Parts: sequence; C-alpha cells; structure tokens
Amino acid sequence: MVKPSKSQWDFGELFPTEAVRKVLSVSELTGNIKRLLEKQVGQVAVSGEITNLRAQASGHVYFTLKDAGAQLACVLFRNTSVPHRSLLADGQKVLLTGDVTVYEARGQYQLIVSSAELQGVGALQAAFERLKEKLAVEGLFKLERKRKLPRYPQRIGLVTSPTGAAIRDVLHVIARRQPGLEIIFVPCRVQGDGAAGEVARAVRLLNQFSLSSSRREEAPSNAEQGMRSAESSQSLLTSAATRLDLILVTRGGGSLEDLWAFNEEAVARAIFESAVPVVSAVGHEIDFTIADFVADLRAATPSAAAELITEGAFASREFVADAAARLNQLARQHLEAAEESFAQVRHRLALAHPRRRLQEWAQRLDDAGIALTREAKTQVRERRHRFTQAASHLQRLKPIAQLALRREQLAALTSRLRLLSPDNVLARGYSITTDAASGEVIRDAKAVKAGQVLKTRLRTGEVESVARKV
Repeated sequence: MVKPSKSQWDFGELFPTEAVRKVLSVSELTGNIKRLLEKQVGQVAVSGEITNLRAQASGHVYFTLKDAGAQLACVLFRNTSVPHRSLLADGQKVLLTGDVTVYEARGQYQLIVSSAELQGVGALQAAFERLKEKLAVEGLFKLERKRKLPRYPQRIGLVTSPTGAAIRDVLHVIARRQPGLEIIFVPCRVQGDGAAGEVARAVRLLNQFSLSSSRREEAPSNAEQGMRSAESSQSLLTSAATRLDLILVTRGGGSLEDLWAFNEEAVARAIFESAVPVVSAVGHEIDFTIADFVADLRAATPSAAAELITEGAFASREFVADAAARLNQLARQHLEAAEESFAQVRHRLALAHPRRRLQEWAQRLDDAGIALTREAKTQVRERRHRFTQAASHLQRLKPIAQLALRREQLAALTSRLRLLSPDNVLARGYSITTDAASGEVIRDAKAVKAGQVLKTRLRTGEVESVARKV
C-alpha cells in the first residue's frame, strides 16, 4: 500500500497534538528542578560577600551571597545553630555550608545555610572575642591581680621591633624626661607569622634576666647608652643582678591583622606569668588587644607609655628645679610676715609706754582749756547781745523817744500831703479854671460856652475872663 504524500502544509511534527507531547504545570516544572538540584548538587560549601542582609522578627535571616560575577540567595533559619551569628553583616566575607534547593513559591534557587565561618577581619574579630572570653573566665583580666608600677624605675625591659617607629618614640621621650633610665632591649618581630612567639619569648627572657643573681653591672649614663641587643641581654643572664622594675611591650599602630600578634594566647600567657610588672602600649588610642587586658597597665600609645613610666622621675626633676625658687618665695613670705608681726608689736608697745599716756593726758588738758576759753567767750558774747537788745527795747519805750518817733511820722505824712496839695501843683506852673458863677471846675473845653465868665486860679492870685467862640 502506497502511503499518501505529505502536504507541504502539514506541521504535525513541529506541533504535536496534546496526546503526543507532555505539558507540565509551573509547579511540576519547579518541583522537578528542585529535586534535580537537591539530588545532583546537594550540600555545598561556597564563599562570598554578604549583601542585602535582612533579619526578620521571626528570627530567620535572609541575605544574598555575591562575588564579582554572580549572586546567590541564602536563608539562615532561626533554629540553625551558627557560631558568631550576630557578626553577620553586609560586606562581611564568609564561607557558608548548606543545601542548594528551590523556593518554589518564587521559583528561585537558594542556599539553606547550615554553618557559617567568618573570613578576613571578621574571622580575626571572632577569634579575638573567643580568646578574650576564654581568658576572662580563667581570671587573666582581673583587676585585683594587676600590680602598681614603681614610681621611680631605674631599669626597664623593652620588647618591640628595632626598626619600628615605637622604639624611636619611646627613646625620645625617655631621653627627654629621664635620661638616666637604663633600658634592657630585646628586639623581636611584632607582625607576621611567628611574631607572637618572639614577643612571648622576649618577655620570658627579660624575666629570667631580672631574676638572675650574679654580680651587679654598672648602669649606663643615658637611655640610648643603656640599650642592649638580644645577644648582650642573653649574656647578661649570668652576670647581672639588678632586677627589672617593669617591662614595656609596645609597637605602633596598624590594622587588626597588623596587631594580631598581641592577640595571640602565647603572648597573653607570657604577660600573665611575668614576675615583673608589664606595661602594654600597642597601636593607637582606639586599638585594644588581648595584651592590653592582661598587662598591669595599658597605655594608649608608645609615647604615652614612656611618659607614664617616667612620670615620677620627671615630676621629681621639676620639683627639684623649682625648689630653689620655692624656698626663696617661702623665705620671703616668712620674713614679710615676721616684719609685719614685729611692726605690730612695736606699735602696741609704743601705745602702752607711760610717755604716750602723759602726752595723751596733756593733749586732753589742752583740749579742755581751749573748750573752757571758747565757752567763756561765747557766754560773754551772748550776755553783751542780750544787754544791747534790752537797752534798745528800753530806749524805744521812753516818752521822748515816742514823741520824736511821732514827729518824724507827722513830718513824713505832712510831706506826702503837701505833695498832693493843689497849691503845690499850682506852684509847679499849673492853673485851675472854674465857672465864675458856679465855681465848677472846667475839665473839657467843649463844655465852655461863648460869653461864659471863667475864673482862673494861679500860684498867686486869680484872673477872670470871658470865653469867645473859636
């Protein structure tokens, strides 16, 4: 039987019917992928940097682990025990162990974290916290075991690098503040692999030196002459008898990795076991190391440590330097007080002398005589004034005096009356015109009529006239 040829429009092979092809739902496909990942990949260890960390109220922590080329969603469930869980943060480099799976609700593959190890600075910080907690439990940090430093140290041990800035700072401060301080210097590395062991050995070496019981060696004259190398210090273990007053362990600032030698347990144990008080000055003010917690005294910087060590001697030098000026000042104050006291005694003696009493009584007698004279003169003056007033009053009461007074008053009144008399007015050139018939004084020319007979009185005599019309 011949098969019919296929039409050019037959696309059955490209698009099979529902009965031929298998169609999966999204959930089925996601479930298949999840099972495939869990079976083929399973548990893995992966490193990267944390980003987008979110701690939910439920206690679960979600974050993304990334590197330069990709990122991975991660979840750390609440009931998963992970050391240093609280140290997880954005930017933290970690090594995670967990199972790769798919979160089906979002179709997203993720890592379910079962363990986490911090890397880089985070790992160092975690190690720091573990050792700090361990040593604190053992009592290495207890305040009651810390010893006071001697006020006037004469010989100290120095543990640091011979090439770092710390030794220069320490020597500069000591040379300036206490140049006679002897320094037994044990050089060592303060950074890198093996540095912690060298620091611990240096501390123990200085303890052996301090406890040696051989002959006493003469101390050098200044700080730099007192420096000794590690080899010379070793030879002195059998020749020096002078004990060390303290040991200074120091280095300059740096990162946590740079300072790590001073966070090692070996260094902490060596400082704790030291029979000589230890001063730790590692890094800057903000830096704290395990050595700082174990040491008898922690200084913020190498220079600050040198100042603390030499404080007693430096203060004594200043006291001695100021003693002469202070003694002069005290002597001057004492003399001034003595002079003032002597002057007061002399003054009191002068006041109590009999001659002073006689002088005082004589002065009082003079004052009394002057007062009596003044009072007598006052009385005489008052009596004379009173007599004058009485005589004047009596004079005024005599009839002759009264008559003379009345005459005077009459003369004054007569004079005033004379001034007002018409005759006195006429005597000055004035005249008085009256109507001849009635004798009425003419005061207005309009009241005069033509033919009216007028009489004019002058100073002497009278004149009659007849008015005419003007």
